[in-house]
Amino acid sequence: MTEEPVLVFDGDCGFCTTSVRFAKRRIGVRARVVPWQFADLRALGVTRERAEREVLWVEGGRVYGEAQAVARLLIAAGLPWSPLGFVLRIPPFRWVARGVYRLVAANRHRLPGGTPACALPSKPSNSGPASSPPTASPSTGSPTSDPTASNSTASDLADSDLTTSDPAFSDPAFSEHR
Repeated sequence: MTEEPVLVFDGDCGFCTTSVRFAKRRIGVRARVVPWQFADLRALGVTRERAEREVLWVEGGRVYGEAQAVARLLIAAGLPWSPLGFVLRIPPFRWVARGVYRLVAANRHRLPGGTPACALPSKPSNSGPASSPPTASPSTGSPTSDPTASNSTASDLADSDLTTSDPAFSDPAFSEHR
């Protein structure tokens, strides 16, 4: 039995969450959809830093990111989307798709549905104050850098109509409609 692909996205980003909802509704995502904040990243072979910066498609032990994750999503969706996914994998379309993806990712906080929480994390600087060690978030049990930070996680996601088949979600908003 083949393991189901996993689409990992930033659940704190309104633009990302809206995009995933659109993909599920209009394209038909054939994968388990999980915000990185709730995913077992180690089991998926993904670092937190990578999950914070790009959408990821994990399939067959391989991790595809950025535009190639989108291409894999489109291929898995079948017709009429799969031809577009295959086109996005070949140069020069692959190069253009990567550039467009990076442009959108860098500006996702400015796009419709985006909020300041959507901004990509800045690279750590050595000149700033020392950061506190990660602690477990009371709502998710996931490590966070600052337990008092106002970044939204589970509460905002629970209010959305995003669904997933991950049994870790007990809220009805996260149950898969099959």
